[in-house]
Amino acid sequence: MGEKIVIAVDCAGGDYAPHEMVKGAIEATEEYKVDVALVGRKAVLGKIARHYATTSTFEIIEASQSISCDESPAEAVRSKPDSSIVVGINLVRDGVASAFVSAGNTGAVLCAALFNLHRVKGIERPALCGIIHTNSAAPVLLVDAGANADCRPGFLVQFAQLGAFFARGILGIEVPRVGLLNNGMEEVKGNLLARESYQLLKNTSLNFIGNIEGQEILRGKADVIVTDGFTGNIVLKTLEGLGDTLHNFVEEDQATGIGHNLQGSALVSYAQLDSMARRMNYEEYGGASLLGINGNVVVAHGRSRAKAMKNAIHLAHRAAHMKTFEAIKEGQYLAR
Repeated sequence: MGEKIVIAVDCAGGDYAPHEMVKGAIEATEEYKVDVALVGRKAVLGKIARHYATTSTFEIIEASQSISCDESPAEAVRSKPDSSIVVGINLVRDGVASAFVSAGNTGAVLCAALFNLHRVKGIERPALCGIIHTNSAAPVLLVDAGANADCRPGFLVQFAQLGAFFARGILGIEVPRVGLLNNGMEEVKGNLLARESYQLLKNTSLNFIGNIEGQEILRGKADVIVTDGFTGNIVLKTLEGLGDTLHNFVEEDQATGIGHNLQGSALVSYAQLDSMARRMNYEEYGGASLLGINGNVVVAHGRSRAKAMKNAIHLAHRAAHMKTFEAIKEGQYLAR
């Protein structure tokens, strides 16, 4: 595969694997001109791929095992060395692939990455960097989005540094505004973790703007919102649920013709609601980047279909192109 940027795609993980994974990967090769390697059962993936008319070329890597969503992550990774997740992670480790994308068991992806790629020296805990895409002109990063349920204040400082670095390199925000998710604006508000993290963050050279309350997440006040993985994952899934609800509401109205009968300001409001529902759909951003390990890994939503996978592959390609993990390894996440 030479020096090309190749994205390894887990085609055995996720609710709609393998068909939607293959379809999304092929769409990514066509739309973004990305090179991909499909990971899974060769015979099955080859048969599915032949259904799609494409001039793109891609490799299929055999992985005879798969890890289901209800398996213990660490045990499954150890007992299934030929699973699509482990094989995909090892392709990154061995330099065959530049990044790995999976919609499979998130815990297994994290464990395989930690076991086989390892943490970047100096990083205490890798973090998932999720993208909240309600404002397409100014997406918000949420760190940690689910990798670390229990955190210490020092972890949140590193999450902020990694998030700010990602915002600069991938989103092009020169001086990202960093906010700490809390239940109040005042410095003394919050639990012990929030209060101690605030004190550490305000003494860094980050552009720390203080606490961010829940209702401000979607208002664009901060470019990077920092929290523990337990809270971050709940926030992300709540927003996904809201997006699904809005999307279903709009679809139901379109089916009954209500949207077509609106005029003036009501039509504008309806169009805005429709636009927000589309942007809040996780398919638009694809997945969350795992920052702080020796390789580029993107964790996609378990319910990902082709569009979400296509965008997750695009995100992984951008991270690989920007040499994200290499820059973190060199300590550039500490630069301001």
